[in-house]
This record gives sequence, C-alpha cells and structure tokens, in this order.
Amino acid sequence: MRLGVMIGAERGDMARKVAKLVSDIQWAESAGLDSAWMPQVPNDFDLLSMVALMASNTSRIELGTAVVPLQAQHPIALARQALSVHAISGGRLVLGVGPSHHWIVRDMLGLPYDKPAAYTRDYLQVLNAATSGPGDVDVENDSFTVHNPTVLGADTPMPVLVSALGPVMLQIAGEHADGTSLWMADEKAIGEHIAPKINKAAAEAGKPAPRIVAGIPVTLCANSEIEEAKDRANRVLAEAETSPNYQRLLDRGEARNVGDLLAAGDEESILKRFKQFADAGVTDLSVRLLPIGETRDELIASKYRTREVIAELAKAVR
Repeated sequence: MRLGVMIGAERGDMARKVAKLVSDIQWAESAGLDSAWMPQVPNDFDLLSMVALMASNTSRIELGTAVVPLQAQHPIALARQALSVHAISGGRLVLGVGPSHHWIVRDMLGLPYDKPAAYTRDYLQVLNAATSGPGDVDVENDSFTVHNPTVLGADTPMPVLVSALGPVMLQIAGEHADGTSLWMADEKAIGEHIAPKINKAAAEAGKPAPRIVAGIPVTLCANSEIEEAKDRANRVLAEAETSPNYQRLLDRGEARNVGDLLAAGDEESILKRFKQFADAGVTDLSVRLLPIGETRDELIASKYRTREVIAELAKAVR
C-alpha cells in the first residue's frame, strides 16, 4: 500500500495559503511520501491550479485531485485543463473526479442533481475520449453531443479516479476509470462492499485492477487522548452530517462518524490501523493530519509530531 497525505483543506487568506501549500508539498516530497491529495473545497482555491503550483515546487511526488466536481465544467474544458497540468507536472497528475453532493451542485450552483450516476457515466465517456487524444472527440449520449477536435494528448498515462460510493457508481468506476477515491469509508465498507464491486467491474471490462484510494484522518497522541482526538474529528470534519451519500456508506461499515474512522494513538496503533485498510484492499491511503491541543502552539506541535510518524510509517506499509 502506498501512503500519501491530504493537503489544501485548511482555511486561510490566498497569499498565506500559497506559501503554506508550497511548504506542505515540499515537506511531503522530502518525507518520502508517495502522493499528495488535494480536495476541492467549494468556496476555496481552484484545485487544478493548486496542483500546478505544487508541481512547480516538486519533482517526484504524485499529485492527485480528490475530487473535481464534474458539474462545474464541460468535460472538454476539464480534459484540456487536466492534460495541461499533467504536462506541467511531468506526468504526475492523478485526476480524481466525482458527481459531488446535492448541497453543492443543487443548492450552491443551482444545477440539476437528479441522476448523478448516469451523468457521471456520460461525462466519463467524453472525458476519456478527450484525454486519449490527439484526435477528434466524437461522443453522443444522453447528456452530451460532442464533436470536438483536440491536439492535446498525454505523453504518459493520466489515471482517472471516480469518487464512487454506491453499487452503480462503483460499477461505473470499474468500467470507465482507473479506480476510486474515497472518504468516510472504513475497513469493513471497503473490504465487503467497495473492493469486491469495483474489482469485479474492472475485471469484467478487461481493465487492470483498479486503485482504491481511501482518505482517513490521523492523530498521533497518547492512548488517554484518543477520545479527545475523536471528538475533535467530529467537530472539524463533519461531512457525514450533511451528505446522504456518506451516510449510506457509513451504513455499510462499522464506523458511525468520522471520529470512528480516525487512526489515533501511538505509532504502533496507527500502523495497525493502516494495515487493516491495506488488508481490506486499499492500494493508496491518503491521511488527513488532525492535530489536537488547547492552544495554537499545542496544535502546531501536535501536527509536526504526527508528520514525523507518518514519514516513518510510509516505509513500513510499502
């Protein structure tokens, strides 16, 4: 299993955020992590611009989007932007995409969210054709009628992952993408639901075994502080309370909230949890550093202690 880190979800003004993104990605590369995964926060920094910035300040680490909401732009526009960033990064982009959630697409953007799975399938048909160029992109389906020439093409393959949670989306991801990017999925949900379905779909489509990228929060702390860390996770990472998609995924596992997904405790405890995800079929783990403490100085110290352990564990899980 490969170990990566989630970067870019923290708030902050734009000038400070640029410097922080550069600092964080340079640490991740120097620490020997395999990958970095950036979320698209609805009202924050543009995701692929973030990847381009990080690419210009690194040379080796894989850079993944987790994830680009599909409804926000036409698949031809996304293909053009992604292929450009892939070239800028020297072929290090992993394009994670997904249909997002009703509260973003319908409530924020004012766009339909009636058939997200069908829309995702149609979108991927165009996106895959556009990223396999150069050549003409000729795709007609229920959502798109596209006849668009392109001179762009990737010198090295650009993997496409889909945020697939339910059975239909996992089927689509296995057939039309290179894997899935997950959040709010515990070991049971992955081992009994996600991995079997996406692996079966990929095999039946004649595709290689898909990547399964699981995002989880991590806190290095004393065993006596684990409940405090769980409480903090539930306060600051509460997506499950607003998304039916995540609630349905939680129902397939044993975790009831994001605090239950937290890998917390000493180094041995965190490594044990990492190995449980590997045993469930996870190919890539994306850790969200979650510091604990009462003051800013305590939070910073907690973050850096967790960082040090993550760098060591990256060697142990390979």
